[in-house]
Amino acid sequence: MNFRQVDGVVIGLLILNFACVSASAGLLTVGPDYKPPTNSAPEAYKAAELGSWKEGRPLDHVPKGNWWEIFGDDGLNQLEKQATQQNQNLKAAVARVSEARATARVARGELLPSLNLAPSWTRQRFSPNQVPNFGNVTANSFSVPLDFSYEVDLWGRVRRSFESARSEAQASLADFYNILLTLQSDVAQNYFGLRALDAEIATVSGTVGLRREQVKLVRSRFEGGIGNELDIARAETELATTEAELASLAQRRTELENALAILAGDNPAVFRLPSKTPNNWNPVPPEIPAGLPSELLERRPDVSESERLLASANARIGVAKAAFFPVISLTASGGYLSGELDSLFNWGSRVWSIGPSISLPIFAGGRNRANYHRSQAAFEEAVARYRQQVLVAFGDVENSLSGIRHLADQSAAQQRAVTQARRAADLATQRYRSGIVSYVEVIDANRDALQAERGAAQLAGQRLVTTVQLIKALGGGWSREQLFSRSEP
Repeated sequence: MNFRQVDGVVIGLLILNFACVSASAGLLTVGPDYKPPTNSAPEAYKAAELGSWKEGRPLDHVPKGNWWEIFGDDGLNQLEKQATQQNQNLKAAVARVSEARATARVARGELLPSLNLAPSWTRQRFSPNQVPNFGNVTANSFSVPLDFSYEVDLWGRVRRSFESARSEAQASLADFYNILLTLQSDVAQNYFGLRALDAEIATVSGTVGLRREQVKLVRSRFEGGIGNELDIARAETELATTEAELASLAQRRTELENALAILAGDNPAVFRLPSKTPNNWNPVPPEIPAGLPSELLERRPDVSESERLLASANARIGVAKAAFFPVISLTASGGYLSGELDSLFNWGSRVWSIGPSISLPIFAGGRNRANYHRSQAAFEEAVARYRQQVLVAFGDVENSLSGIRHLADQSAAQQRAVTQARRAADLATQRYRSGIVSYVEVIDANRDALQAERGAAQLAGQRLVTTVQLIKALGGGWSREQLFSRSEP
């Protein structure tokens, strides 16, 4: 074969390769094409005046924004920034996204031919019984082959594999956003829980001082011959009980502070969050506008993740179905082969081979059919999981909207209770000083006032936490600019 003949073979190989690649793009792809499942959904929330919602769809590319800034708390803003930069679970999620994307690139690489250079050297002794006339023969073999291989994707197995891997990479990205949103909401909820405890601690600390003044009052009355030892014992009991409650609140605050430290990626041993919550703390949560856009629910990353995993499971059905069909591969090899190193790259040492191969599954012991049924069952499972996640999303929004409405009514009633409890405590103390009532009424009135004030602080924290839960249920995305622009006439 002369040089022109060799060129003709190589050119023919390249033409055949590109023809197969071009043809495979338009060949049959077995397995079902993916279509998102439909979900039946009501037209509006139960609290219809607060907004409406519809089926969630993945919108991973939509930026969620610094939604926590709507609360206008610099301490929360700093914690959210630190947590986003230093939280270890979030860093692990970033690594999982990179891993999933690399896996998708591996699957995409199967769409292209492979070309390998595999030089080798062997020294071999041939048996004299194999070649009797030559006796003992020992020979070297130097080889520099360039191997080409390509699977013609007639049935879409490789394409479905890449489709599945790409959907899994998108699901990994959605999982990252879900972890990010969960982290941000956990930081906000723990922060407001800690501030509510600070308000309770401030209230109880003030009550401890009041109890001490009452102990002094009771003792002075006893020393003046007006009171009795029973009143002193009751006053001391109330003082000790209130101090015990203060210590319990301090312990709970430390636990929340440590939880915030872990979320922020800091060591709890060195993390400090000073108290700045005043007594009678009653912040007003930011009001979510009535006309909530239905697209916000579509931005929930957990719904997006479930939908992408569903698409991946659908693609794997095609991969399993393609196993029933033959596999056609193109292989070629060209290079140099010689028994002497000096003549390895001479023109006469050239070698080449070319030829297609086909693999047809005849009998696999039922493995292909079982794998196909397994892929179908996995898809049905993914459908159920996706629909369940949609229902959970709807339930989260309903619970948050209901909580915001009922907690607002409860907080208003609680504030009235605080006002009346304080008035009752003042009147009881005045009547006791005048000798009209016993100290028991003073104890009861003060105890009721303390419980009412602590309840008000707890409700204030719950309202803020519920607002955070609503924003999380809607997938995040609120900003101060959005709220202010929607509140304008």
